[in-house]
Amino acid sequence: MTNRVDAQAAALNEVITAANPAVADMLSTRGRRIYFPKLGILAQSGEARGKTINATIGTALAEDGAPLCLPSIASQMNLPKGAAFPYAPSPGVPDLRQQWGKMLLDKSPELAGKTFSQPLVTCALTHGLSMAAYLFCDDGDVLLTPDLYWENYDLIFGISYGTTIATYPTFTPAGGFNLDGLRKAMAAHAGNKLVISLNFPNNPTGYTLLEKEVPELKKLLVAEAQAGRRLVVLLDDAYFGLVFENGVYRQSLFADLCDAHENLLAVKLDGPTKEDYVWGFRVGFITFGVKGGTPALYQALEAKCAGAIRANISNASMPAQSMLLAAWKNPAYAVEKQQAYDTLKTRYQEIRRVLAAHPEYREAFMALPYNSGYFMCVKPCRADPEKVRQKLLADHSTGVISLCGILRIAFSATPLAKIEPLFASLYQACQAV
Repeated sequence: MTNRVDAQAAALNEVITAANPAVADMLSTRGRRIYFPKLGILAQSGEARGKTINATIGTALAEDGAPLCLPSIASQMNLPKGAAFPYAPSPGVPDLRQQWGKMLLDKSPELAGKTFSQPLVTCALTHGLSMAAYLFCDDGDVLLTPDLYWENYDLIFGISYGTTIATYPTFTPAGGFNLDGLRKAMAAHAGNKLVISLNFPNNPTGYTLLEKEVPELKKLLVAEAQAGRRLVVLLDDAYFGLVFENGVYRQSLFADLCDAHENLLAVKLDGPTKEDYVWGFRVGFITFGVKGGTPALYQALEAKCAGAIRANISNASMPAQSMLLAAWKNPAYAVEKQQAYDTLKTRYQEIRRVLAAHPEYREAFMALPYNSGYFMCVKPCRADPEKVRQKLLADHSTGVISLCGILRIAFSATPLAKIEPLFASLYQACQAV
């Protein structure tokens, strides 16, 4: 890797340093060197847009100027050719980015009046996490996360970027989020910069912070920032909005942390994959927020992130972005989304009912705290989780996930009528093993 920093990257670094030196310190080596090219092919293509002859872009056009596409493909799409076949901009379709930003305000009212960047479009949340690692994680940096976390973190942060993943117990013995564990873990990992991941609703456990837990979490992080630590807080909001109990925090922590302290950069990773049930669309968003963030600072961060996206995948799917934008403007969207939410909530409530009706199940397994999302987890009391999983497959035609000494149950994928039989089979399998 050359040490040369392009003049365009250097200019962005100067803007960030002038606006907030702490954020400049948070950038990884890659983050400092990346930029979105404004002087090359993209810029020259932009200058030629609207000209009588535009021989700049690497797409094929028909004689009438429309995208040159195959009818066998175009006939399957209920989209204008121009909304399906051209490249999307590397940062994402502008109208889509603006619309998602408005939706963030609707979903987290405490964001009102606060400054944050315009969301950039990633190839779903996995790619968003990777872009965050690109910008902020050097080889050997520490990512602090609860010990119950999505296994893809290992591939994204640990393998791809050489980040050291450090954990602390997710829950207290009383069943709340382990804030003291987070405090001790931060103290155990010295250094000027720390990257922290907070994933709520949590995968795998299906736990979201209670309303009473949020102020304590914010107080803890702000105290660390006030002590001079640079904190990059990644807010993995993959399952945002799927909260099923009263007293559980329904807004994104981004609303609480985007203006918490000058030394704390909040990075929101989210998207429609789970929120809008479009798993194969591969569209996500990454948004930045910091106290005192200026338009110049956010534009510089957006430019760096757009450069990383261009270097990584060029751009996310154009037809998926176009379909989502149309759906969000459709009057039926809100009603349909509520119906899907109700389906999941009914299954969640059925699990609560089944476990309450069968106290004998507690002899075989214990449910971990859960109140939201797609999943809940159980910990067998005496049986090996992997052996239980194998028993369920062999004798009960039932599949669950074994990880970290627990079993993850995706009620999102389990029809309502099969929930009671599922837990009866789980009980039998635990007893047999």
